[in-house]
Amino acid sequence: MKQLLYGVAYYFEYLPYDRIDQDIEMMKAAGINVVRIGESTWSTYEPHDGEFDFSKLIYTLDKMDKNGMKVIVGTPTYAFPTWLAKEYPDVLVERQGNRLPYGARQIMDITNPTFRFYAERIIRQMMLVTREYDNVIGYQVDNETKHYGTSSRNVQAGFVDYLKQEFNGDLDALNVEFGLDYWSNRINAWEDFPNVNGTINGSLAGEFAKYQRQLVTDYLAWQTAIVREYTHDDQFITHNFDFEWRGYSYGVQPDVDHFATAKPLDVVGIDVYHPSQRQLTGAEISFAGDIARSIKQQNYLVLETQAQAFKTWTPYPGQLFQLAFSHVASGANMVEYWHWHSIHNSFETYWKGLLSHDFQPNPVYNEAKKVGAAFKKLSADLINLKHTAKVAFVVDNASLTATSGPWMEFGIGEDTKYNDVFRRLYDAFYRQNIATDVLDPKLIDPAKYDLLVVPMLYTATDEFLQKLNDYVENGGHVLYTFKDGVANEHVKVRTTRQPGIISQAVGAHYEMFVDPNGEGLADSSGVFKDVDGQISNWAELLETDGAKVLATYDHHWKSYAAITENNFGKGMTWYLGCWPNEEVVARLVEHIVAVLGLAGSYQTQFPLIIKSGINEQAEKIDFIFNYSDENQAFIMPFAATELLSDASVQADQKVEMAPWEVKIMKRG
Repeated sequence: MKQLLYGVAYYFEYLPYDRIDQDIEMMKAAGINVVRIGESTWSTYEPHDGEFDFSKLIYTLDKMDKNGMKVIVGTPTYAFPTWLAKEYPDVLVERQGNRLPYGARQIMDITNPTFRFYAERIIRQMMLVTREYDNVIGYQVDNETKHYGTSSRNVQAGFVDYLKQEFNGDLDALNVEFGLDYWSNRINAWEDFPNVNGTINGSLAGEFAKYQRQLVTDYLAWQTAIVREYTHDDQFITHNFDFEWRGYSYGVQPDVDHFATAKPLDVVGIDVYHPSQRQLTGAEISFAGDIARSIKQQNYLVLETQAQAFKTWTPYPGQLFQLAFSHVASGANMVEYWHWHSIHNSFETYWKGLLSHDFQPNPVYNEAKKVGAAFKKLSADLINLKHTAKVAFVVDNASLTATSGPWMEFGIGEDTKYNDVFRRLYDAFYRQNIATDVLDPKLIDPAKYDLLVVPMLYTATDEFLQKLNDYVENGGHVLYTFKDGVANEHVKVRTTRQPGIISQAVGAHYEMFVDPNGEGLADSSGVFKDVDGQISNWAELLETDGAKVLATYDHHWKSYAAITENNFGKGMTWYLGCWPNEEVVARLVEHIVAVLGLAGSYQTQFPLIIKSGINEQAEKIDFIFNYSDENQAFIMPFAATELLSDASVQADQKVEMAPWEVKIMKRG
């Protein structure tokens, strides 16, 4: 990228009348220099089987080209036309034995050969129409792709073939490894392999979920390869990955292995949605950005984020400006709103765009003009920012599946899942201004980091766990949690005392785990002095093998440790053996940060958030955000220039910040 991109999704096909010239004029006035088009309107481009009409797409491209607007074209495959569903109903996804009815988007069977045939045809036709436009800078393949729970007959057959390869055709080995003798689930002939939808076996279900994620990887690789046949060297291919959705972007995506799926892409794209107004913390932007940046160890694109959206998301004055730079501060080279204009019909009528239904300038649009001007002014300083982190989170789709599926014995509580644990730990580091990467076990190089945080790594290979032990012994540091290291890669519980292989570095073990049932924590070290020691859902009764006890339980289980610290070789580990409240987690993280000397130069915590990067001129850039509706202040540790105002700031100077304000400091 040569400049910061500022954009919107634009749907000429949805407009109640042709106002494209006025729209472009308003975009340019706001500093918007890129639009994303095309990904949602297959039925417009192919109204009947084999009858193509790209006139509206061409019209839009021509208008954008004439006005110097860059364009990202999306393949329109995530929402398919009625004629395809009518003629070939098997293209509709089958989930748990039920075929979904037509209507919503993302209801296709991504493995279905008929769907693939028609999807490839529309992609190729679109590429022929768009490839020669100089203003088309890149392509987005599909949209927020997942496996959609697909479990049709062809998927089941593919899964059996996959298992045959995994176990070299040895059915006995599969039965033993997955424990299929239980409840007479043993499979004695490959042709007897049952439909997996009904399984009660966690190993089999976990492997099927892994296979479903692989289907997504294969599907997007297939689309990417088609598009790649037509692209020029100066055009990129991307995809907008999303995250676990809990009314907003919340955590690791359960249905996609982002790290594997992104390999054929040129650049990672994401969408990020988050609470706003008083609930805005910036944490969702941060964790999503850390994942996106870590996937390919490069800058990324925000292909979707909110402008106005809902009544609870309409930003307070100053928040839209702050949010745009929040994305840039995490490593984004583009911020693109979903969407330009509010839709006048159908499902997302009140998911408002930058413009409201009246298409008139409004306070949010007016603030976007300030963003656009600032992006233009600071592009050379902020494009391609490089980030380094001393702390990395280890996240794992397989462990997410195992601990957050329908097997109550595997989880820790009905209302507490993998991403709850990840976010509570992540947010604690975020609020203390500790920069982090987020990587999976297959990609992480522990030696690059001072500290690894390993939340609920329930399933892992012996090799990876030993790798963590070696890392600690050689001077590394790990924060472990409950349910770490329990089972192997096939969700088979280890026969050793838990937490198994990592017990060596942890310096403690447990044989029992309980529901706290009113039990709390008792401080043993001063770390948790005067802290509410409330815990819930899960408590491992730790017995020490040399580890220092930071906290015990306070009543019936008071003879057992709850949180430990251990020296092992040249390094250290911490083990969080229970599910505590946010205050306990924050205090533990604060303790670890102090022990390891991880705190940065800015002596601040939330609501003042610091993000730092190195620009292309090798200059250090610091972003300071006030995520609160109250005035804040901090002491500047360096002499710097504040880039938004061009004001000089001296070392040790007190800097005042208004509610929802951002300052951008260039050191020196």
